[in-house]
Amino acid sequence: MVWKLFQKTFGKSGKDIQTRLEQAKAQLENQPNVAFSQLAVLAREGSPEAEFLVGQCYLTAKGAPPDLVEGARWMRRAAQNGWAQASFILATLYLHGLPQEVEDQAPKSIFDNSAEQTKREPDFIKAAHWAQRAAEAGYADGQALYGYILTAGPEEIRNPEQALDWYQKAAASGCVQGHLGLGLAALAKARTQEDYASAAVELKKAADGDMGTAQYLMGVMAERGIGIPQNIPESTQYFAKAAEKKVRGAQAKYGLALLSGKGVARDTVRGETWLRRAALAGDGEAAAILGDMHGRGGDMPPNYAEAISWYRFASDQGHAASSRILGNIYLSGTGVPKDPQAAAQWFKIAAEQGDKEATAELGNLALAGIVPTAEAAEVLECYRKAAAQDDFLAAFNVGVALAQGLGSQKNEEEALKWIRKAADKVVNAQYWYGRMLLEGRGAERNPQEGREWMEKAAESGMTEAQLTYGHLLITGTGGVKDHPQALQWYRKAADSGNVDAMFSIGAMYGGGHEIPEDLVLARSWFQQAAEGGHGLAQLMMGRYLANGIGGDKNLDEARSWYRKAEKQNILQASIELSKLGVDEGVKAPS
Repeated sequence: MVWKLFQKTFGKSGKDIQTRLEQAKAQLENQPNVAFSQLAVLAREGSPEAEFLVGQCYLTAKGAPPDLVEGARWMRRAAQNGWAQASFILATLYLHGLPQEVEDQAPKSIFDNSAEQTKREPDFIKAAHWAQRAAEAGYADGQALYGYILTAGPEEIRNPEQALDWYQKAAASGCVQGHLGLGLAALAKARTQEDYASAAVELKKAADGDMGTAQYLMGVMAERGIGIPQNIPESTQYFAKAAEKKVRGAQAKYGLALLSGKGVARDTVRGETWLRRAALAGDGEAAAILGDMHGRGGDMPPNYAEAISWYRFASDQGHAASSRILGNIYLSGTGVPKDPQAAAQWFKIAAEQGDKEATAELGNLALAGIVPTAEAAEVLECYRKAAAQDDFLAAFNVGVALAQGLGSQKNEEEALKWIRKAADKVVNAQYWYGRMLLEGRGAERNPQEGREWMEKAAESGMTEAQLTYGHLLITGTGGVKDHPQALQWYRKAADSGNVDAMFSIGAMYGGGHEIPEDLVLARSWFQQAAEGGHGLAQLMMGRYLANGIGGDKNLDEARSWYRKAEKQNILQASIELSKLGVDEGVKAPS
């Protein structure tokens, strides 16, 4: 408006300025420094377009040194004088965050670099003001931007209905951002395939207009068959286009497609490259996948250092599973020195990021005394908060912590209540609850109910419960004796590799139980348990071999098993070994 008034008032002078402006614009490409000097003069004479172009020169470092503050100030002058594109760019700058110096009227000293050091925060209110001016002036990109601000801005300025109107006006002018806005708005409300199909219509127009976000969303919809027919090659093509536009999610999707040959020729090198790009752009899932790739190995041996590096990167992006994996790496010493303290720290990070498994692992380390007392109290508090929200695993962990005195004073009565709360859903809680009732911990001893809960845990497949329930059937604790049934439960536990169960089976076949004696089978089960490190089974193997029970006699092997049992402080092994040495004329070991 000011510029039109200026032209109307001064006539020829206005035409002269317009001529000079066109000449300066023509020189911008080939002689940017000269053009900038002329534009600066015209801007000071009050030309809104010149003011806009001067601001643009500062922002793009074209004919002028890069200067965000000066660029924004000149954009504001042009916007105040009615230049719609300047209003749009100023709104965009406020959305990204501008330093406070932009608001100051005094010119910035060439020695002042405070603007670069000032923390820049998005200012939706000012962005909305300038976007609205651009939108009302009919600038299509400004209309789409104003629609976005009304959709994604703070509650006090949010207005989805108005946003939709501005998106429609922008789209009607052929603005692809307007189509994107309409598509996103439709997606947010979509519930049926027809709704998604309507969203796809708008998103496709934006994707055809080379909008990376729309290309990514069309890829997702084609991949899943939502709103459009499922088409994996087409989805991969969309991901490839969006990846080139630096859409992080698309880079990860395209990388995975190349790795697996999904909708595109398999290319592991390019696939890893795209995953790296996504990870370095802040995609935690992509970084975690890279960690898995290098940790697992493939055509090449595993590279644990590289894997750990990517897991750390993923953890920094808040990827809880990667933090937990790092905890397990340090706990097991895979590719790094074994370090339970470091494991505890990673489990703590993962727990804070919301990983329930890591919380349980941290609790196990606390029970083992690896986590300091102060941190153990934090673990217990973490469990309590989760348990209060009906997290049954957390309720079980609270119970165990109280039963063991982890992070608080030992309280078995309260522990029993928490464990009972979890027992309906958590197998380990069933086992613990049954065991505490059998032992009379936290309540009067109740063998019958304890046995019932132990049976539930056993039927759910818990190895320790299967072994314990077998013992109860042998002794008749809390119910009738049933040795054949006990043998079946021992076998189930043994199938899971439990050496105590293997020993118990050997003992049952060894005689004195309500099943047929079979010394060959007994020896076989004792051997399996002994090879698994079971001390009493090693004693029995020494005894069976020394006496030729259930098979051939072999004194050398008998001595070997006796010595292994002796190292596990089995006193009877020392006695029998000594006796064996005297009987055979061999000097007994001192």
